[in-house]
This record gives sequence, structure tokens and C-alpha cells, in this order.
Amino acid sequence: MSTKQKTALMKPLSSVVVIGYVWPEPNSSAAGSRMLQLIDFFKQRTQRVIFASPAQLSDHRVELASLDVEEKSIQLNCSSFDDWISQVDPALVLFDRFMMEEQFGWRVEQQCPECIRILDTEDLHSLREARHQQLKTAVKQKLEINTDFDDLTKLPQLMSSLDICQREIASIYRCDLTLMISEFEMQLLEKHYQLPAHILMHLPFMLDTHSVREQVGYSDREHFVTIGNFRHAPNWDSVLWLKTTLWPKIRKIMPDAQLHVYGAYPAKKVTDLHNPNQGFYIKGWAADAFKVLRGARVCLAPLRFGAGIKGKFTDAMLCSTPSVTTDLGAESMSGGHSWPGAIANNSDQLAQAATALYQNKDLWEAASAQSAIILDERYDQTHLQRELECVIANIQQHLATERLKNFTGLMLRHHHHKSTKYMAQWIAAKQLNNDRN
Repeated sequence: MSTKQKTALMKPLSSVVVIGYVWPEPNSSAAGSRMLQLIDFFKQRTQRVIFASPAQLSDHRVELASLDVEEKSIQLNCSSFDDWISQVDPALVLFDRFMMEEQFGWRVEQQCPECIRILDTEDLHSLREARHQQLKTAVKQKLEINTDFDDLTKLPQLMSSLDICQREIASIYRCDLTLMISEFEMQLLEKHYQLPAHILMHLPFMLDTHSVREQVGYSDREHFVTIGNFRHAPNWDSVLWLKTTLWPKIRKIMPDAQLHVYGAYPAKKVTDLHNPNQGFYIKGWAADAFKVLRGARVCLAPLRFGAGIKGKFTDAMLCSTPSVTTDLGAESMSGGHSWPGAIANNSDQLAQAATALYQNKDLWEAASAQSAIILDERYDQTHLQRELECVIANIQQHLATERLKNFTGLMLRHHHHKSTKYMAQWIAAKQLNNDRN
């Protein structure tokens, strides 16, 4: 979305519906925090925000009612959604990940054709899947990090062969606007898939970068820490690589070092890694990630595949905690500024960088101070909310024109609506027949 388009004033929205893939869990995942940031944005600009989801209620979900947000359980492949969304008649619907747009986008358009439809990708799922396949190939070749990760000729080719990529990009085309959390992913979509710039917007985490937080100095911190939802495959791979390869090398340099591993939903395969004799502690879910990160000296998260940007690193920055990761882990996060910690791409280099950062007070303090610079320039919520408001205002004023400009989207909506509509009706009819029998 060009800056020339960011000039209009946004009209107040009558109501906003967010269709969530899962119920938000801000203490479990960056996706949960991201969703609350978007909900907060819309809460400031409309009197009614409704969060609807077909997912089961989860243990760690936030109580949206306490935020004055309505909750609505919806069903897949059921006409009851049509009746409900028609009654609500929202001015804007936000789809949380492309799977929700696939399921409900055609129903929203059918019942509320003038409603603005926005997709929040969280990250490009197809990019994450392609990189996972690359990593598997690299492991077979006994390489620690795949040298093809940043090859922008091989990566799009691999992505294009994936069904999930075709579905995801089609979903982006069908929406009036797609929020992209990563500049790298914007580049991928515009240069290699020729998506029009006017339907994409770079919108990273919107953070309160000026809030006062307790700052803890070098001498009052201890231990390495890593944190991340264990149901997210890149996090689990990172912990497993730490356990088998990287952590033993760190312990050779620092025999008394401890790594505290936090994350939601630790399965038995995770808790089985707990070994105090090796200084490897599985701590499980963290009720307060900031408290954990404020007390740690170094955040250690060597990610070998994935997409998007990583909430664990912005959380670490908010706590002035230096972090150690890979090029892929730091992708699209620092905006050309020096990383607030260290970046390396094999276990020997990572071990050396992590222990040096942990043991050298001057090096640690320089990395710690770098956090504020990146946060203020890249993640300031006041600036980013203003940008998003202007983009939505432009869509409000030129909705019909913007949709006609996106002719590929028009075609995809036509064919998708037909195929998805009849598939949904077939499933609904089958379910009704089963209920009768």
C-alpha cells in the first residue's frame, strides 16, 4: 500500500467481526498477542467488536468479555453462520489466517457484500512448510542449516508446488487487504508471485514501546532461557536441536550453565528432555513471559525453519534481554539495525556467540541497549495504528474501485464461491442425513 494512498480519515466502523482460527492465547503464542493488538485497534474505532471462532475453548485463552469484546462460537459448513452474520451486518470482517477466509469468506461476501474483508496472515504458512521441507533435505545431507534458505529462486519454486501455497495466495487475492507481518514475505509475494502492492500492507507487531518496565542489570540476571509454544513445529525443532547438538557444546565451555525451557502445551516428548544433570530444565507454560525474560541473561532460540517474525524476540527486546538466534530467526525484525545479541547459523558459532554474550558484561550491555532502538523505530503502536487507520480509510472511500483493480481476485472469488458453496452445502446435507438416521 503506497504512502500516497495513506491520506484519508477513517470513518467510524459500525461493528467489526474477527473470525479466529483459535481463541486468542497471548501468554502462549505471538499469534495470540498479535490478535489482541488488532482487537485493541478496532476497539478504539467501533462500539462493537465480536470474536467468532469454530475452535474449541482453550485452557489459556484470554477472557475477551473482560475486554468488552463479544464471543461467538460458530460452526463450519453450517448455514447458521449466514443468518448470524447477516443480522450483525458488520462494516469489516478480519479473517485470522487464510483457512478462515476459505471457510467463511464466501459466506461473508454473500450476506454482506459491502463489508470490508481483511486477512491477517500471521505468517506465510506455505513459506514455513517449504522451509521445513528444505530443512529435512539438509538434515539428510548432514547439514545443520540449509544453504538454500535464502535462495529466492529455489524457495518460490518449492513453495509453488505446494497445495497450501496455491490456497494461501488465492485467499490473499480474494480479500480487500492482507496484513503481512514480515517484509521478506511482502517481497516474496510481490516479486515472485506478482501480487499487486495495493492489496498488501506490512504491519508488524504493534507494541507499547514506551511503557515503563522494570529493568534488570547484567549482574542480577542468570541462566539462558528459551520460550515458545511447543505445538508450533519450528519451536519444537529448535528445542530438540538445542538438546542434541547446541547445548552440549555450550556446557563444554560453561559446565555449570543452565537452560530454562518455557512453552505452552509441553507433550511427553518435551518433558522427557528434562535433565538437571545436564543443566537442561523443562519449565513448561509461563504465566508471565516478561517476568521470565527479565530474569534471564540471554534468550537462546536457534530457529532452523519458520516464517513471519518472532514474538519471543520482541518480548526479549521489551525486557532488554539480548538474544541469540539464526539469520532465519532474525528475519525482517531489526530493519537494518544491529541485532540486540548475536546471529549465527551453525552450532559451533552459536555456542561461541551465546557464551561470549553471557560472560562479557560490556558485550551484553551493548546488545541490551540496542533493543530500545529497534523497538522505537519498528514496533511503535501509535505510528503503526495510524498507518493501518489510513489504509482502511482509503479502502472505505474507494472500495468498488479497489476491487475492480484486483481482477484476479474477482475471478478467484467467482470460482471459489461456487466450488466452496456447493461443497459446504453437500457436507451440511450429509450431516443432516446422518442426524436423521
